[in-house]
Amino acid sequence: MSIPRDYVEMLGGLTSPARPVVNDMPQVITSILRCLAISGSLLGASFVVANDVVETEWPQWRGPRGDGTWRAPAVAEKWPETGLKNVWNRPLGGGYAGVVVSRGRAITLDRQVERDPLTKTDAEPQGKIVKEVERVVCVDLTTGNEVWTHPYPETYGKLDYGNGPRAAATIVGDYVYTLGALGKLLCLKYQDGSAVWSHDIVAEFKGRPPMWGYSASPLVYDNTVVVFAGGPDGNCVLAFDALNGSVKWKALSDEAGYSWPVRTQRDGHQQLICWTPSHVRGIDAKTGADYWSVPYEVTYGVSIATPIVVDDLAIVCGYWHGSKAVRLGAQPKAATLEWEENRHLRGLMSQPLVRGDYGYLLDKQHGLTCFELKTGKKIWNDGNKLTPRDRNPQAALVWLGDSNRILALNANGELVTARVDPSGYHETARADIIGDTWAHPAFSGKLVVARSDSEWVCVELPLDP
Repeated sequence: MSIPRDYVEMLGGLTSPARPVVNDMPQVITSILRCLAISGSLLGASFVVANDVVETEWPQWRGPRGDGTWRAPAVAEKWPETGLKNVWNRPLGGGYAGVVVSRGRAITLDRQVERDPLTKTDAEPQGKIVKEVERVVCVDLTTGNEVWTHPYPETYGKLDYGNGPRAAATIVGDYVYTLGALGKLLCLKYQDGSAVWSHDIVAEFKGRPPMWGYSASPLVYDNTVVVFAGGPDGNCVLAFDALNGSVKWKALSDEAGYSWPVRTQRDGHQQLICWTPSHVRGIDAKTGADYWSVPYEVTYGVSIATPIVVDDLAIVCGYWHGSKAVRLGAQPKAATLEWEENRHLRGLMSQPLVRGDYGYLLDKQHGLTCFELKTGKKIWNDGNKLTPRDRNPQAALVWLGDSNRILALNANGELVTARVDPSGYHETARADIIGDTWAHPAFSGKLVVARSDSEWVCVELPLDP
């Protein structure tokens, strides 16, 4: 089964100068989706509730458009005091990789280890590791029953926070693309998890894994798979043929950060906006040619959150040195620093959201913060109501349709719904669904799938009558 080109374009997260296309599919595509949803077509991508298309696909990092927007059903604002209905829960190994969903299946990655109990010491009370593997795990969305697993050996050694893989899988058509914490890039068949092609981006391309391991998911568009290897001599950004794994192009020599690249359209030119530990960069999305760069040296290399691209602004949000906005010019190589803010907009792992002229990010000190996109001016913060203040604050944020409502899975494993707009933060419900987690959940119909270091769960959202 192949996937329509327009759908592949959508998965690539293409944005335009006017507004990100990822927020509004072209009207013709929307009409097609509405018609197909009625008959349950287009890979089971959507169904109809109250004449609105409800998306059941969450096939990549941050959803169908890669921007944390979800065409959701009419999720109730008030939830039962007894909590949300548990559909299933299953044991899982360690990891921070988010969950993705496509055609009735949920996929994530984990790490499994075997230890020798005869080698217990004070330093290793469970015994020395004798076998360790990363796994790609696929289960049935409605039952949690295993469909397939694809294990492969991987030695973590002294990798910091080395509990498991970090990057969510990317599903396009018949294929699943994954990147392990230490650089194993895989293309697997969606049907049965068998290998199509693979690369070791460290061994083959001199990749330099970040301190906490590779974390940016493979970006797939136009039959191209893009990953950050962070290798020297032009081996930072690697592009492969999506079907056979052959190298298409290579670009830049920066070290790898943790941030997913964003594809954007500028006057007929497709760019990838890349945030590395030393620069914010723009490169040609078709060839990797270097267009522009703005220096931004990041402490400990924590360029993590995906850049925000709105109109002609590309915004990155850093933990120690705050946020920077780059104004993109009319020509591909034109870009200048527009503004920077390092007192109130200091994000870490949590992915900011954009709606209208405002952005919403999780500041390391003050919590969820609303700011003006054009100026970086802070409007308000929630005083750490959404998620507790912490050295490593986290909440996975998603818009519910075109409303001002969000769903957020916080670091304590609480799912929260709230209204956020320039007037403030207005929480309406929260429920415990899993233990402590930094991983991003997936959303499908009225289901939410989340994972921690020891399990993954599926819960059902209550809907308005």
